[in-house]
Amino acid sequence: MRIPPRIVSVTALAAALLLGGPVTASASAVPDHHAPASTAYSVTSAAAVGDICYSKLPDQAHDTLDLIEAGGPYPYPQDGTVFQNREGVLPAQSSSYYHEYTVVTPGSPDRGARRIVTGEKTKEDYYTADHYESFDLVDHTC
Repeated sequence: MRIPPRIVSVTALAAALLLGGPVTASASAVPDHHAPASTAYSVTSAAAVGDICYSKLPDQAHDTLDLIEAGGPYPYPQDGTVFQNREGVLPAQSSSYYHEYTVVTPGSPDRGARRIVTGEKTKEDYYTADHYESFDLVDHTC
């Protein structure tokens, strides 16, 4: 069973501006995605969403995508949990639209910064190597 994929939009940037926060890309602001929604954080520009060919992903991202397709088992208990998109980088969607998965980082003593975030649409997979500061939509055709 596949967890839903994700979509790219400028809506998140507009929402951030309307809510009154500055739109910045700051490595110092790393939110806790499992904290209450009232937790403060910096919003990253929607321009931080790009695209990447499936063939250009690291091998560990391919492993994670294979696990997602198979429905697990996943190496970390956080894998498969709802990604709340608090940074607003991904397009605004319902609260349970996105799910996150760890991309193993060799040599890292913890989960590292790399993730795959999926949306509800088939093959709607986003890769981040910088803990949600930017995302690339995975193009599965190349």
